[in-house]
Amino acid sequence: MITIGILTASDKGSVGERQDLSGAAIREIVEQAGWKVQTMEIVPDEKDIIQGKLIQYADDLGLDIVFTTGGTGFSPRDVTPEATLAVVDRLVPGIPEAMRLESLKITPRAMLSRAAAGIRGRTIIINLPGSPKGVRECLNVVFPSLQHGVDILKGNTGECAEPVK
Repeated sequence: MITIGILTASDKGSVGERQDLSGAAIREIVEQAGWKVQTMEIVPDEKDIIQGKLIQYADDLGLDIVFTTGGTGFSPRDVTPEATLAVVDRLVPGIPEAMRLESLKITPRAMLSRAAAGIRGRTIIINLPGSPKGVRECLNVVFPSLQHGVDILKGNTGECAEPVK
């Protein structure tokens, strides 16, 4: 069973001024796949807070995948990619590249996404857009490959002779 963390970066959402529709969309999609959401939180758009949660989810909870939503645009408060890049050990550039490529077929504004993805220990961290529509579009792109990525990190396939230390 793949374990999931969902972290929404939203100043308004963190104080109850906006409903977290994007996090709910992620939860719906991963639960339909039979994956288990172990934690789901909303935090303000603060780099240190986002970093701390990502570290907690990876190191303390040992989650397989952490999805973030929000904070990937051009606003001065959008710092989710920077927080992600500060905590990952290795980048996975193909994930955001694929999401942007497919999203560009829908809207030219997809090129404005600054989403990042990487690995911390045995946890994959993926930045998703802050809208339910964008979340669904991007998850449709990457979802088919994520099980294989988790299996490699856990050493459950022939591609990984030794588990990641």
